[in-house]
Amino acid sequence: MTKYLFVIMALVALSLLTPSGNIVAQQSTQQPQTQTKQPSTQTVSAADKDFAMKAAEGGMAEVALGELATKQAANDEVKQFGQRMVTDHGKANNELKDWASKKGVTLPSDLNAKHKALQARLSKLSGAEFDREYIREMVKDHDKDTAAFDKQSRTGRDPELKAWAAQTLPTLREHQKMAKDLAGKVGTTTAETGKSEKKSTKSTQ
Repeated sequence: MTKYLFVIMALVALSLLTPSGNIVAQQSTQQPQTQTKQPSTQTVSAADKDFAMKAAEGGMAEVALGELATKQAANDEVKQFGQRMVTDHGKANNELKDWASKKGVTLPSDLNAKHKALQARLSKLSGAEFDREYIREMVKDHDKDTAAFDKQSRTGRDPELKAWAAQTLPTLREHQKMAKDLAGKVGTTTAETGKSEKKSTKSTQ
């Protein structure tokens, strides 16, 4: 019995040897798997996504209307302002798209109905009339934008989107100031200038 066991053990040992007498090591045929991170909207809150959507819509509108201003404005400063909108908002739009691609968020790729209607209305104007209407809209838009971006920079949940809002806010505030300065030059009346006029009237009484 012992003899048979010895023979079986010898055969098993031989089966583990290569012709050169080396033990065959088990080599793993599994290749290291590279995990590709799939973008997911699960990490993006509803409030953050809503902000991103509106920011994308507004950014595209600023570029489209800015391009219109470079062609149809009478005032050179208004034309320069329009070009500034194209440059700055175009850059911000691309940054927002980069964030969205990482998070799996699909941003709008075209103007919404409201902005299309505004674009169509302004496209029919020219000269001083265009300047007044365009700048009036820019004051309104940037009043809303600065408020929205300020809130996002303070209360946003996604760290990257929150940081982007904070980074973009100073530029929007600069746009807001430029638009309000131009409003006085082109004869545009806005809610803000109306308030300041009332205050100044009261102070002189």
